[in-house]
Amino acid sequence: MSTQQAFITSSGSFLPGPPICNDEIESILGLVNGKPSRLKQKILRANGIKTRHYALNHNQQSTYQCSELAAQAALHCLNNAFADSDDIDLLAVGSTQGDLPLPGLASMVQAELDIPACEIVSTHGVCSSGVMALKAAANQVKLGEKQTALVCASELASRLLKKSRYEAAKHEALDLEAEFLRWMLSDGAGALLVESKPRPRGISLRIDWIEVMSYASDFDLCMSCGTADQSQWSAGHYSPASAAAPSLEKLSELQQSARKTNSATLLRERSWQDYETYADAERSGALLLRQNLRILDNIVKVGVEGFLRLIKQGKVKPEEIDYFVCHYSSHTFRGKIVDLLTRSGCMVPEEKWFTNLYTKGNTGCASIFIMLDELYQSGELKEGQTLFCTIPESGRFTTAYMKLTVVGGKQ
Repeated sequence: MSTQQAFITSSGSFLPGPPICNDEIESILGLVNGKPSRLKQKILRANGIKTRHYALNHNQQSTYQCSELAAQAALHCLNNAFADSDDIDLLAVGSTQGDLPLPGLASMVQAELDIPACEIVSTHGVCSSGVMALKAAANQVKLGEKQTALVCASELASRLLKKSRYEAAKHEALDLEAEFLRWMLSDGAGALLVESKPRPRGISLRIDWIEVMSYASDFDLCMSCGTADQSQWSAGHYSPASAAAPSLEKLSELQQSARKTNSATLLRERSWQDYETYADAERSGALLLRQNLRILDNIVKVGVEGFLRLIKQGKVKPEEIDYFVCHYSSHTFRGKIVDLLTRSGCMVPEEKWFTNLYTKGNTGCASIFIMLDELYQSGELKEGQTLFCTIPESGRFTTAYMKLTVVGGKQ
């Protein structure tokens, strides 16, 4: 088994349409039942986002598909590269939700870009799915199985946030947790080219390591789409203790309970796919994006604890970090991260932090790619500098970390 290094040798990003300021959001997403939101200003003040982009027109019609956003970012990336689409032997694409339930998004992006036959990887998750795709690509390059991998992360959340989604749901389903993400998420895509050698001219980013850690067995659902009741997916539902009993026995117990309560949702409608029709699922609120605000703050604790563990393992030293590239989804979280890092004695000075959340918006798994593209193209990076990236995901609490080193620099 051969091992070699992997380098990010080019980057690109794409944000659809013009920047949309806070006062314009409802002119794009629409007024739900003709009324302005009473929660919007409070949530926007907390997240600090000033502008974002949507792939929707003023009639809430899609102006791009998720695969098209990825393809646009990939074209920008390849335009900046010394390789072209014929050189790509691996295409990896991450997203929270592609255009179709199947096939995988990488298939759609490959066709969109007309890339010749190659290996593909589609990763599905929330904010960390883009880094999952990047790690899959970097590992294959390091193993020598592939030489040139194109990695994309693309999000088109606005299709789930337009007014018709909320108007189709029954009134009881429209609570704060169903509306919260409407003022947090927006659209965009990023792309990175990973190769076995640095680019011949200009800087590259050596991928020193990537770590992805999930804590799904420790927490309930926090961000989800596809269920009207997140509590039906509580952690430990199928713990080793419950699994010791015959699963049919557990099923019978649930069936009897469902009959007693006449609650069809207990068994038949945990997932949107369990409803008689998709219209029934939409009416119940199962197709709304939901954020469990009662446990959301755990994302900061889990992320900082992971960082401290990496320090203890000797994988990173706070004093060696030149750029702390952190995908925090709301300005509120920044203060909490600063507080925990300061109290633990591992604070990275805020002048070393880099984000474009406030102007580019929270684009989920694409955010870290869009941040890296802006930083990579800035002309500010110097040979030998260290970039440390952290990407927390609230779905069921996953945190990804990545250490990059700037190499090259000769023009």
